[in-house]
Amino acid sequence: MMRLKNQRRQGRDLTGATVVITGASSGIGEAAALAFAAAGSRLVLAARDEQAVEAVAAQCRAMGAQAMSVAADVTDLASVQALADEASAFGDGIDVWFSNVGIGAVGLYHETPMEAHEQVVRANLIGHMNDAYAALPIFLRQGRGTFINMISLGGFAAAPWAVAYSASKFGLRGFSEALRGELRRYPDIHICDVYPSFADTPGLRHGANYTGRRISAPPPVLDPVRIAMAVVDLARRPRPGVTIGAPAHGVRVLSALAPKLTAALGASFLGFYFRHARQTPLTHGNLFEPPLIPGGVHGGFAPVNRKATLALGVGLAAVGVAVLGVRARTGRAASA
Repeated sequence: MMRLKNQRRQGRDLTGATVVITGASSGIGEAAALAFAAAGSRLVLAARDEQAVEAVAAQCRAMGAQAMSVAADVTDLASVQALADEASAFGDGIDVWFSNVGIGAVGLYHETPMEAHEQVVRANLIGHMNDAYAALPIFLRQGRGTFINMISLGGFAAAPWAVAYSASKFGLRGFSEALRGELRRYPDIHICDVYPSFADTPGLRHGANYTGRRISAPPPVLDPVRIAMAVVDLARRPRPGVTIGAPAHGVRVLSALAPKLTAALGASFLGFYFRHARQTPLTHGNLFEPPLIPGGVHGGFAPVNRKATLALGVGLAAVGVAVLGVRARTGRAASA
């Protein structure tokens, strides 16, 4: 009995499991590749930049893992289907697909080029739908498989100054929920979501910036290695979703109870920040081309502070509870 409990706690053995990771050339994708390599998985790593993703595959091979790299653009369905075919042949099927691509464009909605908004939605929503469209037929033939969507706290809290990002992440959460409903009759096929708070990755520096001001991540930020380990844990023990970081939990509570207040607070904070941040040139970033310098796992932002993270999360949750209490009292007064 004790051995069975330990097996349930540890989850599935990922040794030899074939894992596809899109957006694997830096940040959370690179961290996840290294984490799965440490678990003994067989890796198929994809990104637009062939040299950058091959460098990550080489790191995984140096750790003793089987790994191949594929140049692929998730906004192109044919490219993603070719990736799925190569991965299936390399691994005799696919066990896990980590749909990780995410880009952003920061700026007031009406001051950001519409082609930038469109590209964010193509990558962050259509790209993940393309991944699933290529992976699911393989999962259905096998009768098993785990599809993991990287979403972020942007999936349940609006992000002023990044409107297309919000649209894509809200849409991606709905896509996952609907897909889980369709696949309810297949107990060994799993759709999993990951909702981390801000992470110390190169993503913000790579993203498009139409504010004319330097962009940074609000502290405290998560170590992407922590997020990667949560992804590996989902592959071992699939479940609908995991929220990572106390701020993400706090924002989730507050946005559920007071979405208008959450958006207003976010807009006020960002407006204040951009008024005081130093000037920087406008840039399309990595929207239409891979970054010139991939960037590695970490972005060089402020290191995570566990106590500050917990305090912020508890504070946000407390605000949410207070809002709920005010609503309840208002409702009782109105019915009296």
